[in-house]
Amino acid sequence: MESTIRSYQLTVTSTLKNYLELAKLRIVLLLLFTTLTTMVIAADGIPDLGLLIPALVGGALAAAGSSAINQYLDRDMDAKMARTARRPLPSGRIEPINALLFGLALVAWAVLVLGLWVNWLAAGLSLFGSLYYVILYTLILKRNTVVNILIGGGAGAVPVLVGWAAVTGSLSLEAFILFAIVFYWTPPHSWALAILVNKDYALADVPMMPVARGEEVTRLQILLYSIQLFIITLLPVPFQVLGVIYLLAAVALGLGLIRASVRLIRQATGAAARSMYKFSTAYLAFLFLAMMIDRLVL
Repeated sequence: MESTIRSYQLTVTSTLKNYLELAKLRIVLLLLFTTLTTMVIAADGIPDLGLLIPALVGGALAAAGSSAINQYLDRDMDAKMARTARRPLPSGRIEPINALLFGLALVAWAVLVLGLWVNWLAAGLSLFGSLYYVILYTLILKRNTVVNILIGGGAGAVPVLVGWAAVTGSLSLEAFILFAIVFYWTPPHSWALAILVNKDYALADVPMMPVARGEEVTRLQILLYSIQLFIITLLPVPFQVLGVIYLLAAVALGLGLIRASVRLIRQATGAAARSMYKFSTAYLAFLFLAMMIDRLVL
């Protein structure tokens, strides 16, 4: 009897772990942090918990559901790449139809939670973000064009709009400035990873920048987009969205990103690409942390 109970517990734990892996919790947490920061900026302080909690729950459900659907659609490609072959679907730990139903259910719950407890603009934007990611990026762009990341990156920036709409019930120039920061952060971040796993993308016939244009061109593009991102991150100050604390952080982080990009050109190595990828991940988190501190302190 005890062995049966223990076996059941292990099965439940393993299944839960597999579905959490399908949800990509690290990405969900980063998106939630950008949403939270945007809400703090829009509310000029900590939003009411009655609004904050359902907004974050809805955002988490939407991001996790979109990830699950994405992995359902990409399961054939993931099976060809060493980096993704151990994901729940290509490894056979979750049946494809279960992953699809799981993802669809999460997205549907996200829309309901946001619509009923936040507002329907936030709910609509959340649904738009999921459709953007699943249809425009995964189905149309990812396998067919080198500009997949350039256009598809907007999906990761939509949570910023959801957060702003959750607090204000509308969208404004300030919201789109924050959207642009995440949008233009995506190419240098994603291309650094693409350089690291270039052979995988080539095997799967995915036209990421290093595959379609070569690694040398990709490194140059990473530098150019890092410079462009640096300029865009300064916009919240003249538009009076944020102040001096954020400005100092944006300058320091932006110069660090450009430095890492230059290093990637000078040292065409996997170590330099990995360093760029890790720094760009931390960059966005610390940039939005600086936004939150700026708004709460000043």
